[in-house]
Amino acid sequence: MIDSAETEKAKLNLETAQVAWTELQKFFARGSVIWVDESLDMIDVAHCMAQDDSGAIKNWMDKKLVAPVQDEQAKCWLSNDAWLWSVVVRPLILVQQITESGP
Repeated sequence: MIDSAETEKAKLNLETAQVAWTELQKFFARGSVIWVDESLDMIDVAHCMAQDDSGAIKNWMDKKLVAPVQDEQAKCWLSNDAWLWSVVVRPLILVQQITESGP
């Protein structure tokens, strides 16, 4: 039997998409885009955010593995026409650099 956490993660995984940074700029301007380091599983981070697991989120933020997208990163993505993995955990959009192995 699949537990509710696994069901939630599976749902979030189905909601991931590759998106051009240019499509996210208006959300970045609102402060709604959160960067997730490639060392983390973006679905795990999204699940913790959806569950309001403030301990895990604070731990990642303290280690600088999860953070609001900074201006310099946004400029770099814009100049490189970057595409990112994304998933929405309202009101936020989590993004992660695309790697060969995916999100």
